[in-house]
Amino acid sequence: MEDEENIEDELLLVESQLNGLQDKIKTLLDQQEELYERQAQLKALLEISKTSRDTSNSAPSVALEDWSGKFSWDSQADDTRFNVFGISSYRSNQREIINSIMSGKDVLVIMAAGGGKSLCYQLPAVLRDGITLVVSPLLSLIQDQVMGLAALGIPAHMLTSTTNKEIEKFIYKALEKGEGELKILYVTPEKISKSKRFMSKLEKCHHAGRLSLVAIDEAHCCSQWGHDFRPDYKNLGILKIQFPSVPMIALTATATSKVQMDLIEMLHIPRSVKFVSTVNRPNLFYRVYEKSSVGKVVIDEIANFISESYPNNESGIVYCFSRKECEQVAKELRGRGISADYYHADMDVVAREKVHMRWSKSKSQVAFGMGINKPDVRFVVHHSLSKSMETYYQESGRAGRDGLPSECVLYYRPGDVPRQSSMVFYENCGLQNLYDIARYCQSKKNCRRGAFFQHFGEAVQECNGMCDNCVSSIELKDIDATYHTKIIVSLLQEMQQNDQRATLLQLVDKFKTKWKHSGCSNEAVDLKKEEIEQLIVQLILDRVLKEEFQHTAYTTNAYVVLGPLWKPALQGNRPVKLTSAIHSQDSGDRFKSAKRNQMSNLEAKLDDLRRTISSRNGGVFPHAVLSTEQISLLNCHTPTTIAELEKLIGKVKTDKYGSDIIEVMRSETGSGKDSGDGAKRQKKDKGVVFVESSEEEG
Repeated sequence: MEDEENIEDELLLVESQLNGLQDKIKTLLDQQEELYERQAQLKALLEISKTSRDTSNSAPSVALEDWSGKFSWDSQADDTRFNVFGISSYRSNQREIINSIMSGKDVLVIMAAGGGKSLCYQLPAVLRDGITLVVSPLLSLIQDQVMGLAALGIPAHMLTSTTNKEIEKFIYKALEKGEGELKILYVTPEKISKSKRFMSKLEKCHHAGRLSLVAIDEAHCCSQWGHDFRPDYKNLGILKIQFPSVPMIALTATATSKVQMDLIEMLHIPRSVKFVSTVNRPNLFYRVYEKSSVGKVVIDEIANFISESYPNNESGIVYCFSRKECEQVAKELRGRGISADYYHADMDVVAREKVHMRWSKSKSQVAFGMGINKPDVRFVVHHSLSKSMETYYQESGRAGRDGLPSECVLYYRPGDVPRQSSMVFYENCGLQNLYDIARYCQSKKNCRRGAFFQHFGEAVQECNGMCDNCVSSIELKDIDATYHTKIIVSLLQEMQQNDQRATLLQLVDKFKTKWKHSGCSNEAVDLKKEEIEQLIVQLILDRVLKEEFQHTAYTTNAYVVLGPLWKPALQGNRPVKLTSAIHSQDSGDRFKSAKRNQMSNLEAKLDDLRRTISSRNGGVFPHAVLSTEQISLLNCHTPTTIAELEKLIGKVKTDKYGSDIIEVMRSETGSGKDSGDGAKRQKKDKGVVFVESSEEEG
């Protein structure tokens, strides 16, 4: 008996020590992650230091801090920027990036959506002799950019699966023999990796000295550590191997330090000059709504959000989990009076292009998921949980690229976590990336914007009341969920001993049954179903529980099992708090919607004019005629002569559209200008929404 007691005492001691070790292991793992991040940052800094010290074979290298200095092409660049592109001034880092490319350097650009990445390679493409090759994964984005450049009089073409034989023949002649006008050529990565004919023509173009620049857009797709890895992108390193003297620019909106180092290595640009801009998008308001488990209710809420907040035909995008869901949600929104089109890779090419054109010309209000070059997207809605912080940042970043106030709304329920995890668990860091965005959604206290700063390793900036948590007036309370956690862990321990498993929803039902029969302990609070789901996901994020996956013939199931830190939770040694809203009222006014929806009479007439010109010229989108920023500029300065107009929007647009614009300006000036507070534009229809699958476009 005494021996048994001694053994039991020692066993308790060992178990106590093990519990202490588990906490230490968690701390060490967190420290390891921080050290890996710092290691990547230091390697990047060391590489930049070496780059700035090295000298080029042909000329001395320009020091990193000198990219904002004076260069011989300054005057030509400024003239082209304003008179051709109609851009009055450079945005942050644009001039420095352009100068480094013009100096023949390889460049890596990390710049938020709306920061003006495309100008960084399009302007040098116009200035440099020869042809610029642009690699982009998104057909819709390529189509937009080619049409926009053509409207500016810049010879640009695309060579993709949709290109007709006549254009293809013209492009190959331009590459091989220099015949015809071609300044910028867009291709998909598949063309580089799978078309020997194209690579042969490109080599001839290079040997003739006509390949001036290579631009890799969405460069994060190169890295398996990135949120959107595409196999064909990993072959793009061949471009630098075959054309070592041609400067390369790689651009992306999102890349952690690890991804940056990976794509520098894959693209063979170790001496590239790196420009990292802030991830902050101060004009975007981030919001997370609790998502009902009833599909019809979710559609009703999205439809109400669009029709109430955006009644003036403002464009928006909705992202869905799958292509099937994309079609269904679009159909149900149309049934509620919202003009919505869906868009995904399984669609016929002609049908996809038709949807793309309708939405780009604001003939439909909501588009269901699309990588697109439309600057005046006023809202992006995620019907389902995104798969990572990077993906969400990239997709939500399609809103407000013109710098005007826009909204990013995500509908979240914990039940969406296993739905996504069963799709991403096999990816590098797939589960960790998903859990990061789940943590973002679960938080009812922390600043949404601050979560992006933390994730991308950037110093925190002020939110200025541009997220729901920062302006929330909802009263919150912390529920002691330690006893609830003990029940959940004991249930899973019992199931594990009986060789059983449960999905998240099955575990919720088992918990409710156990709670009902066992009663509550002391002051333990009875949780609602949604709160139980939230608690289970929180325990997964805190590694008390974990997910395991099993393949079947048709699907992959996600099961909740005991995690590495389950024992302290079972013994009640690990306090668990669950944050809950005391009442569910909307936080404050809806993002100053009254102010957002106002447009002066002159702005409304100029908006109508650009749509009219767009309809008259089939290949030109409204925002390519006049940007929203230019409309605001005209409203402010009210030019009434061609000379005054040219000073505001540049020569190319004035030559093309000047007479129509001046006619509107004179008409409005003659009839008297608006009063200072502006007139609210009358609602024409219920607007246009674009509904897109978050799956690859293809």
